[in-house]
Amino acid sequence: MSWLGIDIGTSGCKAVVFDEEGHAIAAAAREYGTHMPRPGWAELDSDQVLRACVEVIRDAAGVGARTSPVRAIGISSQGEAFTALDAHGATLTHAMVSFDTRAAELAQTWPDRFGRGRLYRITGHTAHPMFTLFKILWLKEKRPDVWQATRSLYCFEELLQRRLGLEPAISYPLAGRTMLFSIHEHRWDPTILAAVDCPVERLARPVPSGTPVGTVPDAVARGLHLAPGTVVVAGGHDQPCGALGAGVTRPGIAMYGMGTVECICPAFPDPVLNDELLRSNLCTYDFTAAGLYTTVAFSLTGGNLLRWFRDQWGLPEVQQAREQNRDAYEILIEAMPDRPADLMVLPYFTPSGTPYFDANVRGAILGLHLGTTRGEVLRALLEGVSLEMKLNVEILAEAGLEIAGFVATGGGARNERLVQLKADVLNRPITTVEVTEAGCLGVAMLGCAAVTGEPVSQIARRWVRERPTVQPRTAFADTYAERFPRYRTLYPALKPLLGPHPEKIRPHQERIRSTAS
Repeated sequence: MSWLGIDIGTSGCKAVVFDEEGHAIAAAAREYGTHMPRPGWAELDSDQVLRACVEVIRDAAGVGARTSPVRAIGISSQGEAFTALDAHGATLTHAMVSFDTRAAELAQTWPDRFGRGRLYRITGHTAHPMFTLFKILWLKEKRPDVWQATRSLYCFEELLQRRLGLEPAISYPLAGRTMLFSIHEHRWDPTILAAVDCPVERLARPVPSGTPVGTVPDAVARGLHLAPGTVVVAGGHDQPCGALGAGVTRPGIAMYGMGTVECICPAFPDPVLNDELLRSNLCTYDFTAAGLYTTVAFSLTGGNLLRWFRDQWGLPEVQQAREQNRDAYEILIEAMPDRPADLMVLPYFTPSGTPYFDANVRGAILGLHLGTTRGEVLRALLEGVSLEMKLNVEILAEAGLEIAGFVATGGGARNERLVQLKADVLNRPITTVEVTEAGCLGVAMLGCAAVTGEPVSQIARRWVRERPTVQPRTAFADTYAERFPRYRTLYPALKPLLGPHPEKIRPHQERIRSTAS
């Protein structure tokens, strides 16, 4: 038997088939474009995404079936994006993705009417236009004709289940990202639905990650090279799915996703809701392993900074990479100095993630002089993102969620020098793993657990194969520890100068300024 995990992302989807020991035996991927018809809008054509998902399942399962037929499918999905369907199941809207900000005004005003603290206590999340709740409110207000025709509101997990011939069900972690879901009662919250005027019948039934949703009908299975009776299980939001695939099944360790968006995702035994996390926009919701909860700390700039540097300043390395059949990022990172930079960077080259949720902010490079080299600027950019993640780790520790070590996933995890830099800044050991497509691996493990009955934590111990752990270097870690208090002052100090809309610094930012001085 084999197990297929599919990861439905913002820019593409991928499917990987794993054997009974967690070795990848087949994979397929497709890309699709993000539509940006107006400033602040970002959409996916849901029908195009579903076609891509079907293609990667067919391609990966077809290769895998030659040696071992697929018996279960798990689905990892980007969060928040939903699609409205009519009574016949036809799509009425594109899916508004996480960085679509058209509902920003509603995210500012609606929580005041409902009660911001009340909303946080129910959902474990703080208001932001990325979340489904506010996008639904926008749809009701701006497109009432579409809202009247809407009979179903599905995220991509449920959309794919429906395309596979099943009655959709949404995993607890993905339901949590809608801000319509009670993380305590594990149901769609009736008070929020009433305030939004959204009938519960329009939403899929919520189930724990790993719950069998149904079996793929034989006719559909044959067309996708799946075994008869292939089971589809609820997966989850992509970040906790990736954390599970990295082997995060207990408190004290966290996934460090080193991709386009950098993300930290730990596991802990009980929901944690307190003023510290509320002020810092650090959510709490269900993890993909039973009985655990998680949060997500993230930098939207993340690996985008490395891409920006390559595209703007790295043309010689791009040409060298073509000539030598190498990766341009690898060449750039090799050439940067192996010591802390003399510069400091505020890494908000996109809207910030946690802890500030600031869409009107700008980045900065401080300390430039005529002797500054390209390599020093690159290192400072990478340090800036890493210091931002350190800020999140420190806030989590202050809230009682201590992280002793990390497991790195994503494209950046393949570069040892980049992993070493992050270990030095965070002053924590970072372990890399054999399979970097951790989201696909995590939901494939859920499928295996559902069919075989083996606990997913036990499967993770067998399937997640660790590579050597990178330890922080004491001298460098000490340098970053000395620099960190100054880093904490950058945002409150520079925001009035760099933001296009200067605003009053919030109490949390005032507290950061006072504790850092």
